[in-house]
Amino acid sequence: MNRAVVAFLAFATGAAIPMCVQAGSAETYRQLNLFGDVYERVKSDYVDEVTDEKLVEAAINGMLASLDPHSSYMNAKAFGDMQVQTRGEFGGLGIEVTMENGFVKVVTPIDETPASRAGLKTGDYIVSLDGKDVLGLTLQEAVEKMRGPVDSKIVISVKREGIAKPFDLTLTRAVIKIRAVRSRREGDVIYVRVTQFNEQVDAGVKKAIADLSKEIGPDKVKGVVLDLRNNPGGLLDQAIAISDEFLDRGEIVSTRGRKPDDVSRYSATQGDLMAGKPVVVLINGGSASASEIVAGALQDHKRALIMGTRSFGKGSVQTIIPLPNQGALRLTTARYYTPSGRSIQAKGIEPDKQVLQPLPDGAKPEDVPQMRSEADLPNHLQGDSEGNGAGGATEAPRSAEEIPEDRAKDVQLDQALAQIATLKVVDGKIAN
Repeated sequence: MNRAVVAFLAFATGAAIPMCVQAGSAETYRQLNLFGDVYERVKSDYVDEVTDEKLVEAAINGMLASLDPHSSYMNAKAFGDMQVQTRGEFGGLGIEVTMENGFVKVVTPIDETPASRAGLKTGDYIVSLDGKDVLGLTLQEAVEKMRGPVDSKIVISVKREGIAKPFDLTLTRAVIKIRAVRSRREGDVIYVRVTQFNEQVDAGVKKAIADLSKEIGPDKVKGVVLDLRNNPGGLLDQAIAISDEFLDRGEIVSTRGRKPDDVSRYSATQGDLMAGKPVVVLINGGSASASEIVAGALQDHKRALIMGTRSFGKGSVQTIIPLPNQGALRLTTARYYTPSGRSIQAKGIEPDKQVLQPLPDGAKPEDVPQMRSEADLPNHLQGDSEGNGAGGATEAPRSAEEIPEDRAKDVQLDQALAQIATLKVVDGKIAN
């Protein structure tokens, strides 16, 4: 175990510091000694008694939060919840959230869950839970409060752009079964929407395409629209698998860590689910991480036309490191790069064809704020283009409008379907 970690835990438990640590860097020892002094002062003099577990967890979380927005510590319960979620089923309200300015921010409500039925929207801020302020809680603590027994109720107070005062919503908790893949026929085009990348996605996409190809007729299928709008990401292996379904060869993604030789490359295997027929991928400002890996791979290989608005820009890889009987560490260990060597960290994927959803009735452009991105998050991992004058005013705008419930109002999808009819594929690439 790292000497600094040993000393950290030794201070936290009041144990003696091993000689190997004492022999380490004088500055490291001085900093750990400072931590020990503060820890002991809190233990002895704070107005209320505080447990060792609470203090150590808070110290670990503070350390990780100072690195980047995506590194965190999960206690045993949170680790278990995460494992359940990646399998595609968990208990709660059905919202993807992040922490911003001390409040819980809705990244996206998951379809057909208590959150979506109650009308929560991307960009909403949750400012209180059952009458108690969220300010001062960690994201993990806030999420814990939103979870609970199935059929139990919770009152959340929501602050929404354009509405002067927060308003209350009462939600009934439910078992959230993530239906990660939804599909339907759009004329002779297969429409597949992926809402997040859990363990069920690859199998779900293959089944959807097989079933709809049979329904339409394999010879009559004109192409596929892969809808990744408002998809916050998920498992790296599923992003690789979905990319591979449309590619016959070539690199899909590479990851590069701290050391020069810490590079992993993932390549496609032979076989294309669409047999070379046109693919259009829809993205927007809510498309992040695994969604961006898929869009970037298919864009670089010219296998698909990317349409919509600029994506979120989360180009980092988090490794889950189980800790013995102590939950797990979610640690940012690498950046990922598209096949052409692009890092989209803090930048996002630029669509080949920009398509904005129309503004709501009566709304003005200045009334609709631009979607916040990875680059706006405090302590975000620096992107390759930051600070060198790249990007800026020439970049496509980023937006994450709700996908209209009324199919007739989904302009982005309409344009994607119209585009399918004009696309030609030559040697596995979209022809210009």
